[in-house]
Amino acid sequence: MTEGKNLVIVEYPGKIDKIQKALGKDYVVKASIGHIRDLDESGLSIDTNNGFLPNYVIPADKKKVVSDLKKAAQQASYIWLASDADREGEAISWHLFETLGLSRENTKRIVFQEITKPAILAAIENPREIDMNLVNAQQARRVLDRLVGFELSPVLWRKVQPKL
Repeated sequence: MTEGKNLVIVEYPGKIDKIQKALGKDYVVKASIGHIRDLDESGLSIDTNNGFLPNYVIPADKKKVVSDLKKAAQQASYIWLASDADREGEAISWHLFETLGLSRENTKRIVFQEITKPAILAAIENPREIDMNLVNAQQARRVLDRLVGFELSPVLWRKVQPKL
């Protein structure tokens, strides 16, 4: 990637070629391949004494993806976070923003409902900030899943069926 290019980060690699073709040579499209960080699997990963703050880590299978995206972002003049238009996609964009050390000055969030040139160009003409309400909704769901799962699963295993 050469200095001055626009970096577009999507969730899925299957979208890259079509989006790249629609945007042209001034853009480079890469994929995060879903979430790039998650709660640590080795424990609860929720600080229950400090506002239920989640402890996110980059899983081993995502370290190369994160490294590649970080290099591409450092070389780009502008970064467009184009993950899906739902709370998971919003959270993926937020995790990318945080993990890659992006800045508000040269990073925008875009969404499009179809992978067509007019829809993609309209999204780029109408960027927005990351919607922290959607991010917080996804985090709350993830934290609750972990808290309930960590506390309830051992009881279910003993009472109902092992490894249920």
